[in-house]
Order: sequence, then C-alpha cells, then structure tokens
Amino acid sequence: MSLTADDVNKIAHLARLGIEKQDIESYAKDLSGILDLMTQMSELNTDDVEPMAHPMDQAQRLRADVATEQNNREKFQAIAPQVEAGLYLVPKVIE
Repeated sequence: MSLTADDVNKIAHLARLGIEKQDIESYAKDLSGILDLMTQMSELNTDDVEPMAHPMDQAQRLRADVATEQNNREKFQAIAPQVEAGLYLVPKVIE
C-alpha cells in the first residue's frame, strides 16, 4: 500500500499534527514502508507459533510474596498525637 501526500495531510489533520511541507514526502514513504511491512507480516503463517507473554523468552525473577515486616501498629499509635477507634486523627485542611 502506498500513501500519497494527500493521505499524509489527511492523517496529520485527523491526528491534529502540524507537519512541514518539505517533510510530507518522507512521511509518505516511511508510512508506506510500515504498511507494507504490516502486510507482509499478516501473510505469515503463525499457526505453529505459541503466544508469548513477553518478547524475551525468559522467566521473571520475582521474590516470594511473603510478609517480612512486623506489625508495629500499636507502637505507632501509642506515640501518635490523636487516635480514635484504631484510626489516626488529623487536622482538617479543607474547609
């Protein structure tokens, strides 16, 4: 598929992009190349290709989801200026 200068102008208008007149031909050439590549890729047979969750075929190194911190709630609330029913009371800042 080949795009013309008019096509590029229409696309730029729809995308609300300002492009210089001297760049229109190069944009048309680049966009046409991209569309040609997409056409070639859509014609490939991918029936035997398994879907991948990530482009790099590697396992993610994640740490175990285990809580390591102690619950210090009672210590923190003991030194808080105001606490009520287990909640911290703060001054009102919005009228």
